[in-house]
Amino acid sequence: MEHGYLGNMNKLVTEACAIIRYDPKLKNGYNAVGFSQAGLFFRAVAQRCPVPPIKNLISIGGPQQGIFGFPYCPGSTTLCNWVRYALDMGAYLTYVQNRIVQAQYWHDPYQADDYKDKNIFLADLNNEKTQNDEYKKNLQKLENLVLVKFARDQMVVPRESEWFGFYPDENTTVVLDMKQTKLYKEDRIGLKGLKEAGKLKFIAIDGDHLRISNEDFIGKIVKPYLA
Repeated sequence: MEHGYLGNMNKLVTEACAIIRYDPKLKNGYNAVGFSQAGLFFRAVAQRCPVPPIKNLISIGGPQQGIFGFPYCPGSTTLCNWVRYALDMGAYLTYVQNRIVQAQYWHDPYQADDYKDKNIFLADLNNEKTQNDEYKKNLQKLENLVLVKFARDQMVVPRESEWFGFYPDENTTVVLDMKQTKLYKEDRIGLKGLKEAGKLKFIAIDGDHLRISNEDFIGKIVKPYLA
């Protein structure tokens, strides 16, 4: 439970990469399915650790452009309240960045400079600090990047982040879709190439966060990409 809220995402990704790399069952490649923030976590694995390769990366409700809001939390009241307090106190403070998982993909459109300078995880992953062409090349090696968005999601704010959409700087009254964002227009991580190759897939589910029926999960995810 704690790793869902407390920890350093960069360290967790490094640990996961080591486990995956030396697992003989995965040496020829594997499919990765990440629910909620695990969808973002596995993208970090794909971009940073291309051996062995991820074939199909499926992000189910993953905040790919981060979040700007923490409306509800399914954990213990004490832990959730402490996380909310830390985010409100200052998501980009070093102490908070190194300890609160959600702070590491907290994307404040009113603090764009602080986000780029002080965010230790998402800003790097999305090539918003310096351009790491290996990240872009590695992501484009995927057979498919499948993005599942929940139309009535109340956990991921804005929910369009699940499809790489987000707020423009200094504004939360509108949400840009993926093609309107700098991330896509400047092709920082290779989304254009994936889309042009037919490897970027969008799935919409009519429900709240992670509320997906067995029928939809099997029909829209398992059979097309995992069977």
